[in-house]
Amino acid sequence: MRIIGIDPGLRNLGWGVIEADGPRLAHVANGICHSEGADLAARLLSLFDQLSAVLALHAPETAAVEQTFVNRDGQSTLKLGQARGIAMLVPARAGLTIGEYAPNTVKKTVVGVGHADKAQIAHMVKMQLPGAEPAGPDAADALAIAICHAHHYRSAAVLSARERIRA
Repeated sequence: MRIIGIDPGLRNLGWGVIEADGPRLAHVANGICHSEGADLAARLLSLFDQLSAVLALHAPETAAVEQTFVNRDGQSTLKLGQARGIAMLVPARAGLTIGEYAPNTVKKTVVGVGHADKAQIAHMVKMQLPGAEPAGPDAADALAIAICHAHHYRSAAVLSARERIRA
């Protein structure tokens, strides 16, 4: 299964695509969409267009997006929420199912610790996806989100299969 992980951000929106075949994971591609434009609407549109092009190019079957955490600065949180809306809208428009994961869940799944720093995440992403060279911290985070989705999706599929067998 091909999975795209998306790390929402208004300036830099990270994305990472992986292939999951049972427990085996393989890196496909990763990058960062940099918003362009003078005002908020133009920047959001640029993220929408760039992320749409990524989905068209890599044809993922499912998506995963990191949930927004609330900052002390309400204005920043609101802007991040708008970028997250783009990160949800593009895959939804493509007909993909979307998993949403809290930052601590992603870190715990990939690193084993819920409060890992960006360097630890990047290191573990490279360990779990040999040959992957993240385009930056946002892309590494996006790959981590995709890895998290692969693990949780697989667990959900196993539970669902067990329930069907019992029925």
